[in-house]
Amino acid sequence: MTIDVTLKVNGVERSAKVEARTLLAELLRDHLKLTGTHVGCDTTQCGCCVVHLDGKAIKSCTILAVQAKGRSVTTIEGLAQPDGTLHPMQEAFREHHGLQCGFCTPGMVMMGADIARRNPGATEELVRHELEGNICRCTGYQGIVEAILSVANPDAVRKDHH
Repeated sequence: MTIDVTLKVNGVERSAKVEARTLLAELLRDHLKLTGTHVGCDTTQCGCCVVHLDGKAIKSCTILAVQAKGRSVTTIEGLAQPDGTLHPMQEAFREHHGLQCGFCTPGMVMMGADIARRNPGATEELVRHELEGNICRCTGYQGIVEAILSVANPDAVRKDHH
């Protein structure tokens, strides 16, 4: 059985026919061809699939596509401005070398944007705690943490570190 799912993705109404068991990550990647949202573990542990659902960071492999029906989803492709200007978090990841292989980066950026939005003035301890559900196998997190802090709490980042 297929179900029609219509939702707003990156500000544009999009529709697809999906099976009832289709995950939001699958809808985004396979049906809508928005492949910036990565799937790394299939067990909700890595955080590579983080998107914003109605403005809140979620792991898109933990929710069915039908549960997002009528809602608003922002993916990494929709984070930058329409003219290509990077979101402050994307720029911060570039500036603070918050990536290496890049596989976890979309999920980290999306989570980081949500952390900064919810926690202005965040501490390094808080950022590290909130990132516990996102796994990076390359960078050791320091650049990622500094990138998020530079947006959430610019005074907390040591300017001479990188």
